[in-house]
Amino acid sequence: MRILIDECLPAPIADSLTPFGHECKTVREIGLGSKKNGELLALVDGKWDVLLTNDKNIKYQQNMTGRTISILILSSNSNRLTDMLPLIPACARALISIQSGQIIEIGPNPE
Repeated sequence: MRILIDECLPAPIADSLTPFGHECKTVREIGLGSKKNGELLALVDGKWDVLLTNDKNIKYQQNMTGRTISILILSSNSNRLTDMLPLIPACARALISIQSGQIIEIGPNPE
């Protein structure tokens, strides 16, 4: 699966997902840093399978109807890697079943 890591997440989180066979790049690595969510999704839809983020508001701001990209939200107390790593097992499980255009939020306190 091709996973695009949002700017709000620590880039090293990719190292936790690649052992599961996923291709991971950050938004900055593909040259789309500083793009707003809607523009970013439009540019990467059809090229990436999942946008990994911790932006809890994205599910209220974006209409995913007709999109092939999905969004996986990591809900934690902060965006520090130490707070994100405990969510990786649940993240890996969610990636197995996530569908096109779906938004899934995982974490100890998902909204």
